[in-house]
Parts: sequence; C-alpha cells; structure tokens
Amino acid sequence: MSGYAEIAAHYREVIRNGDLKPGDQMPSYSAAVEEHRVNRTTVVRAYDVLKAEGLIVSQPGKGTVVASSPLVVTGADRVDRMSRNGRRYAPGESSTAHRVMRRSVYDPEVCQALQLEPGDEVVIRIRTFRQDDRATTVGVSIYPPRTLAEVPELAEEGRMTHYFGDLYTERTGREVVKGQRTAEARQASQNELDALEIDAPPHVSVAVLVTKVTFHDEDGPLGHWEDVYAPGTRMPLPE
Repeated sequence: MSGYAEIAAHYREVIRNGDLKPGDQMPSYSAAVEEHRVNRTTVVRAYDVLKAEGLIVSQPGKGTVVASSPLVVTGADRVDRMSRNGRRYAPGESSTAHRVMRRSVYDPEVCQALQLEPGDEVVIRIRTFRQDDRATTVGVSIYPPRTLAEVPELAEEGRMTHYFGDLYTERTGREVVKGQRTAEARQASQNELDALEIDAPPHVSVAVLVTKVTFHDEDGPLGHWEDVYAPGTRMPLPE
C-alpha cells in the first residue's frame, strides 16, 4: 500500500517524463484507488499536492488534467530523463536558436571549472528552450579541447542528436560523471534577455535564476553547462 506522498511522486515522475501530456486526463479517483490499492482520501490528498505544485488542474466537464505548462526541465535533468525513457523533449518542449562558436575563455569561474588557462579556446553551444512555444530557458554548454578531440560533433552547427557523454563513453570507454549542480540569482545580460524574448527598458534590472553543473571523467572536466531561467519559470529541484 502506498501513502499519498508516494502516489504524488509516482504521477509527478510520469508527468515529468512526458508519459502524461499537457491536457491529458489524470486517472479518475476510482481508477487511482484501484491501481494503488488505497482509499479515496489518500488519492485526493495526492492530487491536491500535484495541484499545489501546478502540475495538474481541475477542468469542468473533463475532471483532472495535466496542466498546460508543467515544470520546465532542461539541462542536466534532461540527461537524466533520456537515460530513463530515451525522450529528449517532453510534449510541448522544443529548442530554437542553436548557435555554435569557438571562443577564447577568460571567465574565471569557467576557467576554474574546466581547469583551463585564461585565453584557452573552447567551443560554446547556445540554444533557447521553449515550453508551448514560450521561451523559458537559455542553455549554454562549454567544452574544452580534450572533449572536442573525442566528440568533434560538438563543434558542428545544428542540434546535437545524442548526449555528448554517451558519445564520449562509447569512444573512450571512460564514464562521464555529472557533478554537483548549483544555483544562483543574478542580473540578466542583454543577450540573455533577447534570447528569452523579454522586452525590458534599458534602465531596468531583470533577475534570473542560473543553474550550473560540470561533467567529468577520471582525467578531469569535460564540459560545463549553464541554464538561465526566465522570470516566473518553475523548475523542479532534486529530491
């Protein structure tokens, strides 16, 4: 027998994975009671949790359905989802404005994360993630020369069709490990505002949430990812 928290966790995962799409009906209370072998009160409590999180809503004549704009999943969370069910995008998700560039890196934080000297050349990949055609996140991934030597596709224009870590492991036999993800709030740059389609006056500061994570193998760092979330975007945190 499951408790209401376990039932909520089950449907939360189903929604995040895209097995239930925005607008899809949730199981009726009776169906959920039978599936999880609990009483009606337990199911109602579980659904109330999901409603409070903005994942499901009640609609007259339709019952309980998945919300049209559930939590946004990008970056490292997408890698986890792909490993579970092979889906790069959940229903309603897409990415646009893919750009690839070679640059000399001078940002102290990036240099430290990738163990590079200021002025070393990296490849930077930038794209805008969207939910229901609304820009929600700017994704930036930065790769040092040793990663490019094994995965040259990272320097090519267009969307990557495979997670770079899978390609790297396939070609080197070395496991790629995801480091600790961190988050901070800061002022958005004008480039980030443009990518997120935010029209703010020049004198107005817009705060954004930024998450960062670095990937490694046994010999050192392989890539540094940053996601810049638009104001008002709801994202899941690790449980």
